[in-house]
Amino acid sequence: MALGAAILGFASVPAGAEPVGDRVIGALSHRLFPLLDAIGTEPGGVERLKAKPGVAVMLATRAERRAACADDLGCITQAMVWTPSETATLATAVPAGTAYADDGSAAQAKREIEGINVVLRTFGLGQVPRYPQIDGAGPIDPIEVRARLQAADWLSRTPRAGSAQALDTSVDFALALLDVSDRTDAIGFDPLMGGLNAAATRRARSLDWTRWRYSAMIVTGVGPETPDAALSPFGKYHIRLAADRFARGDIAVIILTGGRAHPRGTRFTEAEQMRAALIERYGVPADAIVVEPYARHTTTNLRNATRLLAALGAPLDKDAVIVCNPGQSETIASAAFAQRNLAELGYVPGQVGRRLSPTELEFRPSPLSLRIDPRDPLDP
Repeated sequence: MALGAAILGFASVPAGAEPVGDRVIGALSHRLFPLLDAIGTEPGGVERLKAKPGVAVMLATRAERRAACADDLGCITQAMVWTPSETATLATAVPAGTAYADDGSAAQAKREIEGINVVLRTFGLGQVPRYPQIDGAGPIDPIEVRARLQAADWLSRTPRAGSAQALDTSVDFALALLDVSDRTDAIGFDPLMGGLNAAATRRARSLDWTRWRYSAMIVTGVGPETPDAALSPFGKYHIRLAADRFARGDIAVIILTGGRAHPRGTRFTEAEQMRAALIERYGVPADAIVVEPYARHTTTNLRNATRLLAALGAPLDKDAVIVCNPGQSETIASAAFAQRNLAELGYVPGQVGRRLSPTELEFRPSPLSLRIDPRDPLDP
């Protein structure tokens, strides 16, 4: 291992040659760390940031901490974790005009650094994630753990075009950890408005949103717990509710939201399965359906549905309606759910309004949902 690290761990690009780009890692970097990614791709971006007060000294301290670990992979991974003071130094130095969220570039930089820490701790150090049944790496043989860490270390120090690794290798170390763990979920369905959503996207361009009582019907997911089940029992109930509600004719589009989450490692994406059932069983036209295939929780069901509404050009000051089973509907309407959103997302993704029936609630989406938050690296 030590010899391999010496040969491969410090790869360099020959004079006059350019480092190669990695389309998967590049897309993942852009999705998870848009601000840091922009600094890495902008000519002179890294150098300008390093020139800010305190940044060069802080980065040198981090490099020394990593070098002191020699070939100890656990130590290297821990050394990559950003301390609160290091995070604050970098966030303060990011140019104020580089805004990637409504709350500014410093707040976004802080989220991205904290996202790196989440990846390092969850996929590198074995920390139990918030939802261990579906998140994280799961049970792994110790030999495989070592192989992933070694590969991530080598990859993080192998030049990549457009990378922010010249700023700090923890950026590419985190991206490589997700890649070698086969958890590039965050880009699994890009481009999202193409593919299964292409027909609805085209239709949305000509929609007069004022004609409709509701901009969308948001149909939430309930993942199965049986590995070979395409749709859960509740999921089948949800699509019947959706077909009945859509037949009233006052909803512009249907947003089906649910990712590849339950059970861990399932090959089925809930939104895709709900779409197929709505078309095949109920004759709902494909251009009226938009799939949101990333969400793994009810909080992100609503957040991601809001993002899709924005992508379709729907007005966010118009109500949508949430359709789901009575138990989930009651949960969404509760004060506890609002608190859960604040705890997990940092905001509520929209205002839950009237409960029209045991299975329907009005929902006014919030533009706060557009913030990219890599502290959930599988669905930022």
